[in-house]
Amino acid sequence: MGAFGRFWLADAISMFGTYVTTVAVQVIAVVTLSASATEVGLLNAARWMPYLLFGLIAGVIVDRCRRRPMMIGTDLGRAALLGLIPLLAATDLLSLPVLIAVVFGVGVLSLLGDAAFQSFLPRIVEPDRLAWANVRLEQTNSVAQTGGPLLGSGLLKLLGAPLAVLVDAVSYVVSGILVATLRVKETKPEPVERHLLTEMREGLRWVYRHRMLAPLSLSSHARFLFTAMASTAFVPYAVDAIGPAGLGFAYAAAGVGTVAGGGISLLVHKRIGLARTVVLGRLLAASGFVLALAGDWAVFAGQFLLGLGLGVEGPHDLTYRQQITPDRLQGRCNATIRSFNWGMITIGAPVGGIIGDQLSLPTALVVGSTGMAIAGAALLATPFREASLAV
Repeated sequence: MGAFGRFWLADAISMFGTYVTTVAVQVIAVVTLSASATEVGLLNAARWMPYLLFGLIAGVIVDRCRRRPMMIGTDLGRAALLGLIPLLAATDLLSLPVLIAVVFGVGVLSLLGDAAFQSFLPRIVEPDRLAWANVRLEQTNSVAQTGGPLLGSGLLKLLGAPLAVLVDAVSYVVSGILVATLRVKETKPEPVERHLLTEMREGLRWVYRHRMLAPLSLSSHARFLFTAMASTAFVPYAVDAIGPAGLGFAYAAAGVGTVAGGGISLLVHKRIGLARTVVLGRLLAASGFVLALAGDWAVFAGQFLLGLGLGVEGPHDLTYRQQITPDRLQGRCNATIRSFNWGMITIGAPVGGIIGDQLSLPTALVVGSTGMAIAGAALLATPFREASLAV
């Protein structure tokens, strides 16, 4: 198996486990710990808070270090932290604050691991194959998004939510072992200047002064903000409408949609261009949350539409920044954008929960989806409308 094959397999295995945990942790919060919508928002925010707090520093660290050892270490660290959840549950020490703390720790390691992952791909794939590679990774992620929640729902019934999280812990161990077997020559970078603030500013300038990359990044930040609002309200809304097990099937429907969207994403790009493909995907995703309000069946259909939009758009913005960014800035570029993207969740998730508790869950879904649509459509009024990919 070649380098990309091992890289792809490691990502696929860990992704399956991640989607099991996505269902299990939220069920633990809502069912076992009786969390409110606001508390679910705080839990979701804890997962992404490290991106907002440490994202810029993480980018500098990734660009200073070899990326393969970092991926291995963060995989094994996440396995250890997730293994604490069933242990604490078995000893009656698991509470919402403790769960939030564990999730925060996983978020810190994911910040470093994900930045290293995205920055490592261009080293094992030629530039004109990046779009293909990202589509393959996105489709595999989608299959995991489909199968992971279904597996998670089955494990919830068989083992209970805390033990179901062990599947994710094991998946990270396997992923770390596979990455350790990669035979890719990687020397430690020798930056011209080792000054933390200077290196952080260089990454920020690259992202937010770039004529094309800046509007794409700002639009993505807004999309994540409003998606977090809608997603937070969606969890208690779906649990009430279709039950805890149904939530796993709803997430699986999103996975099916993402597989379908990924399957046509390159064709759509060839037909309508990069900017319109990104905008179309974001509008479809926004429509999915609105459709969920039409009835029980619509929860599943809406998640399918959400996934379809994510699959159509998903690989292209990542491929674009990988293609235009020099290798020495890959870590800072990816970490900067991801830190503000995921950091928006720390704002949007609690706000969505508060709107859901104080007004109504449907109101939070409508507000979030409307913001998503506006943030996406606004890209066509920026220079990014002229951007293109090498495919």
